[in-house]
Amino acid sequence: MTTTPRPVDGASGAPAIELRSLIKSFPSRRGSQDAEVRAVDGIDLRIEPGEVVAFLGPNGAGKTTTLDMVLGLTEPTSGTAEVFGRRPREAVVGGHVSAVLQTGGLLRDLTVRETVRMIASTYAVHSPVDEVIDRAGLRSLADRRVSKCSGGEQQRLRFALALLPDPRLLVLDEPTAGMDVTARRDFWDTMHADASAGRTVVFATHYLEEADAFADRIVLIAGGRIVADGTTAEIRSQASGRTVSATLPPGSVAESVARLRTVGGVHQVEERGNRVVVTAGDSDTVARLLLLELGGTDLEIVTAGLEQAFMTLTGDGRDARDARDTGDARDARDATTPDEELVR
Repeated sequence: MTTTPRPVDGASGAPAIELRSLIKSFPSRRGSQDAEVRAVDGIDLRIEPGEVVAFLGPNGAGKTTTLDMVLGLTEPTSGTAEVFGRRPREAVVGGHVSAVLQTGGLLRDLTVRETVRMIASTYAVHSPVDEVIDRAGLRSLADRRVSKCSGGEQQRLRFALALLPDPRLLVLDEPTAGMDVTARRDFWDTMHADASAGRTVVFATHYLEEADAFADRIVLIAGGRIVADGTTAEIRSQASGRTVSATLPPGSVAESVARLRTVGGVHQVEERGNRVVVTAGDSDTVARLLLLELGGTDLEIVTAGLEQAFMTLTGDGRDARDARDTGDARDARDATTPDEELVR
């Protein structure tokens, strides 16, 4: 993926994405027929051209529903969504927006090159076929049938197809699912080169490390609302102060944990054998208690990481742990309830 991207036209001066009081509701599958699930609950968001923005949030947070409205795949219940000052469908039809989704859109019996050529024929103007194949890192796979490509290779093919109209905005839903570490790194090198050329990149991901490493900005969504918006460092500072850990004398852990949980400003206390890990706004108070009153040793104080910020701000640590431990968003989605599946 070494081809240098051409500068992206940004002449309109309008934001890449502007969402105002955006609401989307669906009929509930449970209980009263009049009940609704509010997937997106009043989102206001402005993304400027050239930004690389990650959408993070637990299952059912409304990330995918929000992106669907940005792509014009579904209409808001109320509020407005604009892409480069246009209605989303107008921006898509005009070739200003492309998307890389996780599934669908590929014919298994065609080769990679045949697939790109076929989709290119549907555009009045498009980037050269060989150029997008190179940019997606598919040159060595160009004559391979889609059915013989791995999941990560098929995802790179979807990326190549998204580049054909030379879009000003790329919307990516779990873009590196199935890619190995090297392919993932190459993919994001390409994305940052594109952003430097003026292209806007917005992606939803369950990989916290990916958002931390590659996004300029993180938008954290929970319950259909934006609960945090900023750089990784800003998200961490909003979340939960610092994490204080220490080793306690054998036999005293349970009693010490119970006491720590009564201290004001303590958000979470974890037991790890004889070691406790405390997340708190006032780390100095916790440190003094651990050292002077509870007999703690090997004290360590660190700023909360992105995972801890995710857990604190969304109130749901399960998805963060699943994403870290499995590296695969599909495991988390398999556990969704019917109403959660409506509002991914």
